[in-house]
Amino acid sequence: MFGKLSVAVLGLMCSSAYAESIDQPALKAGDNWVYTVTVETGQQGFSRKEELVTVERVDSNDVLISTRQNGSNQPPIEAMMGRDWSRSRDINGKQEVVNRPFEFPLVQDKKWTVDYTEQHPNRLHTSETFHNDYVVTGWEDIQVPAGTFRAMKIEAQGQWTAVVAPTALVGAQALATPGAVTTVAQAQHTASRTASGSLYKAFWYVPAEKRFVKSIEEYYSSKGIRSERYTMELNSAKVS
Repeated sequence: MFGKLSVAVLGLMCSSAYAESIDQPALKAGDNWVYTVTVETGQQGFSRKEELVTVERVDSNDVLISTRQNGSNQPPIEAMMGRDWSRSRDINGKQEVVNRPFEFPLVQDKKWTVDYTEQHPNRLHTSETFHNDYVVTGWEDIQVPAGTFRAMKIEAQGQWTAVVAPTALVGAQALATPGAVTTVAQAQHTASRTASGSLYKAFWYVPAEKRFVKSIEEYYSSKGIRSERYTMELNSAKVS
């Protein structure tokens, strides 16, 4: 009887531990992670590499992260990120959060939203809008090259909208006639239009690793066809 009771109590303790909220990680300089990064573009574009991500410096609100191809002698790319792994950049002259995969403390069913509109992001688009709805779906077992982990899964469903700038295509055609060559100019104008599509993201966060052990980001065209997929899987980690 005592043995069965002990097993039951232990089971409740384990379930309670997994149900607890997850606090923001205590990142330290030198913490690093090696990921296999797979990029799929369209139906045929495919590339894979290993990336080393290292914490270079920790401030009161931000961390300096360096990223380089694992084993490469090339200088790393350094970028500032939030201590919650959020990323901000200039949007219309103001720093705004454009990516927040985690909103600590993490607890099952927690929800948050990230959205922004950028004016004139490139020469083809007058504006681009991204909307992401995140939700913590709960604990899940996940297997990656670094091993099998019990992870808190976060998913995001979203939409993107782009206002396509009007275009003017100008061409010329040479017409030959007896004794002369005449050039005829032709112009074709395309009106501004709006295009939209969807996106999906998933992250498997492991508290002991201070970061996700796997992530997936997918982008879909206005016709519902996947145009891009980015996958990161943990190979190894050194955290203190």
